[in-house]
Amino acid sequence: MKYILEGQRIGLRELVELDWNAVHDYASKPIVTRYQPWGPNTVEDSKAYIQEVLDDASQDPRTRFVFAVIELEEEKLIGAVEINIRDSFNLEGEIGYIIHPDYWGKGYATEAASLILDFGFANLKLHRIFATCDPKNIASSKVLEKIGMFKEGTLREHMRLRDGGWRDSFLYSILESEWILRIHKALQFD
Repeated sequence: MKYILEGQRIGLRELVELDWNAVHDYASKPIVTRYQPWGPNTVEDSKAYIQEVLDDASQDPRTRFVFAVIELEEEKLIGAVEINIRDSFNLEGEIGYIIHPDYWGKGYATEAASLILDFGFANLKLHRIFATCDPKNIASSKVLEKIGMFKEGTLREHMRLRDGGWRDSFLYSILESEWILRIHKALQFD
């Protein structure tokens, strides 16, 4: 199988229409969507998400890149990771990721997030990449810190939730120069 990016334990490839069932397997679980403004997904929601991703992939210029996270040993789709170009003039992107709960706590989200940073800086030539997460989502905050992102602050009630309420978000970011420094440090230890 050809991957766009490959890490030690995962590969990233474009999502395809047939992936809807694997996506639905995790996106329909309340534990997975508890910090999200969407979900749990119905079958129709998961199919619509895949169609939206496919439609976005055909846009020119393309601003959204969504990849299936494939566990290499089992060759199984275990999640998704994406990067969106939010400001093409200022070369700014946003990342997000989601992993099946059977694979939580094993470093897969960190590896996927690290690979998508590499893609954003090396392939898309971005200057700044940011991410947000619910302040209650401690695991996601730890992932963002592990990949070298800095916590900039809190966005107050910036996201409307499906129940009509509002959510704060922690805002994290990393600059291209910080990413390059991180790469050089990692190479020194290899």
